[in-house]
Amino acid sequence: MFTRLAVAGGAAGFGYTQLLPNDAKAVFFPAHAWLADAATAALRQIDAETAHNIAITAAKYNLTPVAPKPDDLLRTQVCGLGFGSPVGLAAGFDKNADAVDGLFGLGFGFVEIGTVTPLPQPGNEKPRMWRLTEDCGVINRYGFNSEGMAEVSRRLEKVAEKDRPIGVNVGKNKLTPEDEAAEDYSKGIRKLGSKADYIVINVSSPNTPGLRNLQKKDLLQALLKKVVTVRNELGHRPPLLVKVAPDLDAQELKDVAEASLAAAVDGIIVSNTTIARPETLRSENKAMQGGLSGRPLRARATKAVHDMSLATDQKLPIVGVGGIANGQDAFDKIVVGASLVQLYSMMAFEGPSIGHRVNTELADLLRLHGFKSVKEAVGAAHRNPELMPSDLRGA
Repeated sequence: MFTRLAVAGGAAGFGYTQLLPNDAKAVFFPAHAWLADAATAALRQIDAETAHNIAITAAKYNLTPVAPKPDDLLRTQVCGLGFGSPVGLAAGFDKNADAVDGLFGLGFGFVEIGTVTPLPQPGNEKPRMWRLTEDCGVINRYGFNSEGMAEVSRRLEKVAEKDRPIGVNVGKNKLTPEDEAAEDYSKGIRKLGSKADYIVINVSSPNTPGLRNLQKKDLLQALLKKVVTVRNELGHRPPLLVKVAPDLDAQELKDVAEASLAAAVDGIIVSNTTIARPETLRSENKAMQGGLSGRPLRARATKAVHDMSLATDQKLPIVGVGGIANGQDAFDKIVVGASLVQLYSMMAFEGPSIGHRVNTELADLLRLHGFKSVKEAVGAAHRNPELMPSDLRGA
């Protein structure tokens, strides 16, 4: 009874404080975060995609908490862009730029929307998203469900502003043949490039047939050279990154690194979801088809960041993604080579306060290890083996 009264009273207070400016709302963040995290737990009682859609709607109408500004220690610069924090929200959460304002309020240093396809498409049939609750993981096979670049472009016009980096992740339509893929990506760049702070070429989703074939060296290098040329023709030239899978073997990873360097892209996002299924998975949903993300991806993704950092000779900025649940996870990816990190799936288990918490814990860890900036920590484990994450020692 007391808990219900507390929640009801808290909800009423939350409704009142939503009328305040964002700076004032941040004062109430602990209480709002508690309510939002409780709501996240409640949403886990319904199917995953419906819960996801409810979360997007809440952020769209600014019904989410507003976090205090990140610690100044977290300010960094990558690809010529300034970031208030290296912790961002990965593509896939807000596919159609519905909720950018509310998502920035959660404390993220940048938000990446998409994947956006040239034409609208519904994606794969439902159900297409499952929680692996016992494993803190998610399997999805959405299949690039997108409202299309025209609609997303219209929405981005309303939210683009300086000092708040917005990435746009672009892909090809399902029915576009492989030999015409470059034109789909080029369409996305031409339409959305002027409204993006950076562009991502997604060639690594396991849920679009044949897409991962584009990671083969010759195909990838040709594709990247084409899209870099298209980007260079724009008046506004956003940095261009390529997003790759965590399932590449050593030779494939080397090929991606060489193709990326040869095409002069600006960075690499490592990684997308995995098609692997660790033997440690306990959930009955582990057999579902699709890409696995969340906690079970953490170690694999961190190793992929480490290996890509070495394969590129640390010449390209890397965005590390996969299984980040706390500041230590973010720190681990940074010291093995990531300049920025992203999270998404763990919000389903940790709630919307995760961005602020990771910021706080990461700043504490940077200070603990004597770093005066994020940049100073990037790749530090390659210079100081004591910083190497325990599951990578000897790798």
